Amino acid sequence: QMQLVESGGGLVQAGGSLRLSCAASGRTASSLTLGWFRQAPGKEREFVAALNWNAGITYYAGSVKGRFTISRDNAKNTVYLQMNSLKPEDTAVYYCAARRSSYYSNSNPTWADFGSWGQGTQFTVSS
Repeated sequence: QMQLVESGGGLVQAGGSLRLSCAASGRTASSLTLGWFRQAPGKEREFVAALNWNAGITYYAGSVKGRFTISRDNAKNTVYLQMNSLKPEDTAVYYCAARRSSYYSNSNPTWADFGSWGQGTQFTVSS
């Protein structure tokens, strides 16, 4: 069982920046894909970004491309989501997700591609 712990949520003004962290522990794998999803009130969970740990390949939703950056710290088994130029519509609960294998595709992953989830961290962008 893999454990994922998110941190970094809070309140930020529109146009500001915030960084989320997700630390993976437990039964991690040498081939790993970590991702971020978000869910706003009344909406379905949607893909935000993902990182193929070994290859360093990244995936981004169109709504965040150019504003968000996913990165990793190998020594800490941690993935980060740097969010810049934040908008009120970015307000959501953000979930870290893990897949114990590499992800290679021309399409962005979906929630079904991930088997482990964190508890989520809330952040709000005020206008």
